[in-house]
Amino acid sequence: MIRIRHADETPHEASEINVTPFIDVMLVLLVIFMVTAPLTTVNVPVDLPSSTEKPAPRPDNPVFLTVKADHGLALGEDDISPEGLAAALEAATKGDKEQRIFLRADKTVDYGTLMGVMDKLRSSGYLKVALVNLQGQEEGAESAQTPAAMAPETP
Repeated sequence: MIRIRHADETPHEASEINVTPFIDVMLVLLVIFMVTAPLTTVNVPVDLPSSTEKPAPRPDNPVFLTVKADHGLALGEDDISPEGLAAALEAATKGDKEQRIFLRADKTVDYGTLMGVMDKLRSSGYLKVALVNLQGQEEGAESAQTPAAMAPETP
């Protein structure tokens, strides 16, 4: 018996890559990352230690701004009001907005109050702010009471 072959009956090889499994894997990875991303934030309360690093050189006439425990402000040795901060800084720095302001705060001052003072400094045009701590003092120890600048600048 003679068999006639039609062109449709020849087996064809698939020369294309099946991308469906790759897409499935990518979607599963996307879901995993979307679920785990919010869990990677750090919400740990921290008691920051003091620094034992060598202090930065102190300028000739530093301008110290102090936030006291009662949230009052002092520029050098003089008490000032929060409203008079800009004028007092202008007088203390002789109008030099590039001069670094050394910001000290009592341990009991909350973070929001400190950030409020830093915002007032920024709005007054003083962008170079250094945070001051007790140099070389371990937590709870009472030795080496030298002020030192910790954070060089704030943007």
